[in-house]
Amino acid sequence: MPALVRLPQAHPAGRRQVKNLNRVGPMLVMGAATLYFLVPIWWLVVAASKTRSQFSSTDPLWFADFALIDNLKELLAYRDGVFLRWMLNSVVYTGGAALLGTLLAAMCGYALAKYRFWGREAIFNVILSGVLVPATALALPLFLIFSQFEATNTFWSVFLPSLVNPFGVYLARIYATASVPDELLEAARLDGSGEIRTFFTVSSKLMFPALVTIFLFHFVAVWNNFLLPLIMLGEEKLFPVTLGLYTWNTQVNQIPELRMLVLTGALVSIVPLVIAFLLLQRFWRNGLGSGAIK
Repeated sequence: MPALVRLPQAHPAGRRQVKNLNRVGPMLVMGAATLYFLVPIWWLVVAASKTRSQFSSTDPLWFADFALIDNLKELLAYRDGVFLRWMLNSVVYTGGAALLGTLLAAMCGYALAKYRFWGREAIFNVILSGVLVPATALALPLFLIFSQFEATNTFWSVFLPSLVNPFGVYLARIYATASVPDELLEAARLDGSGEIRTFFTVSSKLMFPALVTIFLFHFVAVWNNFLLPLIMLGEEKLFPVTLGLYTWNTQVNQIPELRMLVLTGALVSIVPLVIAFLLLQRFWRNGLGSGAIK
């Protein structure tokens, strides 16, 4: 019999070194991405805590005299608290649109996933095409439509278009297909449960992680929406905070004291987004974990 040749085995230390190298690359990429996203926020926090004279004369990435409280008082008192009105408008636009938009997207995605009807795939393809259409391409047609009904410069001209969420429909259909068993729906029907009752009492609970994800995406998109209010609204009391800060920023050259108000207002405007993510992250994390083991 021919002699068996024993192949050399990799040394344990070499395997550990390869594993460490495989970890270093992703960690470096994640670290660079973290810095890319956090440095502007850090700069905003630092800038909003300075006085007007210190803003341009001190280190842009480090604190000077802490004047954030004074800046907040000035922001809230400026022009009888118009900034608070803008924040309230943003909360109403965003909260209502995100809640109703999530419900509509969930129901539409659920219907496309669980019901068989003529033209289902065609409807889904049209919805998918809506994801690819940029918001800038829809702004002018929406303005013309609302102009025909004399509804521009109203609450509804911003609120109604914000309800549409094609990506939410897509996500809801994918998650409903994976997480809602057909057998469970058949059992609910045999027990006498109607379709609407089954959706709200059974299916929506199974889809809850996806609903949280849709809500967060929709909340951020509507909160940061700028172009639609810019085109639709002309009355300052209807402005969301994004448009209000923009109007202040365009006047900085004429009114220099507005610069610190814009910076402080920008810092305050991201607080609701942070709160929303902190409150809902456990549901989101649980949904990602359950989806990974399906």
